[in-house]
Amino acid sequence: MPAKSLFGGRPPLPHPAQARPDADPAVPAQWEGPLAAAPPGPAAGKLLYAVDAALTPASPVADIGELTALASEAVTAGGGHVLDASHVVFPNGAVTLVLILAESHLAIHTWPEDNLIAIDLFSCGAIDGRRVAAELARLLRLDRVRIRQIERGTAAGR
Repeated sequence: MPAKSLFGGRPPLPHPAQARPDADPAVPAQWEGPLAAAPPGPAAGKLLYAVDAALTPASPVADIGELTALASEAVTAGGGHVLDASHVVFPNGAVTLVLILAESHLAIHTWPEDNLIAIDLFSCGAIDGRRVAAELARLLRLDRVRIRQIERGTAAGR
């Protein structure tokens, strides 16, 4: 199944997102690793933010246009810049969405049969990954959110 570029190599158009009246601004998240004690804001270095969560009936992941717009909104909130997007919708309704960022990439994978969503944000330091992850959890109305921060690169773990 071929991927589809939503922006055709052009800069994305801004999304006039409106605040959702039914969105709960307080999404409980379980932070693990250095992120739990880290001060908010952008971090230097190569980091992977791995988000595992449960989908809810209100999670807007079946509409690829809305999912792309909300993911782009979360990236922008964290100071990131979306360069392009590609997605695949599978026969069972599962979605893989990849946003190519000036700061690296964001990948979203869903498994509707398991009510599962996995989000990976790889950053090269010039984006607030913690904010992006929190915004995604809020905008996508996720439940049982678990977020891990992992240092990447050959110097990681020394």
